[in-house]
Amino acid sequence: MEGVSAAPVPQPRTADPDPASGAASDRAGSRRSLAAALFLGAVGAAVVLLASGQIWVEGDAATAGGAFPLSVDGRDVTGVPAALAVVGLAALVAVFAVRGVGRLTVAALLALSGLGATVSAWAGASDSSALDDEAARSTGDTAATVDALSHTGWPIVAAAGGLLILLAGLLALRYGSRWPAMSGKYERDGTPRPGRAPRTAPDPDRPEDLWKALDRGEDPTHG
Repeated sequence: MEGVSAAPVPQPRTADPDPASGAASDRAGSRRSLAAALFLGAVGAAVVLLASGQIWVEGDAATAGGAFPLSVDGRDVTGVPAALAVVGLAALVAVFAVRGVGRLTVAALLALSGLGATVSAWAGASDSSALDDEAARSTGDTAATVDALSHTGWPIVAAAGGLLILLAGLLALRYGSRWPAMSGKYERDGTPRPGRAPRTAPDPDRPEDLWKALDRGEDPTHG
């Protein structure tokens, strides 16, 4: 008996990826990273600036006449975190004004600003020299000492704000090439701009046209 060959079983076809859905997914991811970077950068800078204005170190200055309390805020301890927070804010705005290599450069500046703010704030958490200087100024005695020295938690808060700025910079470095830039309609690209339509001569039989021409500084009697 002659054998019967089995019919081939059709294999299920794999669906081709939809380019439109992939592009939509990329746009959604770009918007999420952009929103996250803006939020982290703005909040981080605000936190650093707020924390820098708070008391970081407290103590008692001991003098011959007794002891009195002293305190210094973050800007007296170190002005670096607040200054770098301002730089970070400027970089966060500037990242949308440039493209290509310029955007990467500004994004790197944003990340470095956050890193510098974090490190300097963390170092200020254990710095007591600013309080010693304040004790010397207040007492007029360079040999004045500070007792009962204590540090508040604000330097740690400032360091956390610097970390947020750093994260914003890292997001800009990773995804910044996908973000939109400022509109190019104000940029000079050498292409001619469409001119205004020529004005028609005012109709002498229409007084309102004559008045409008006078308001524009034109001579309605000139053809």
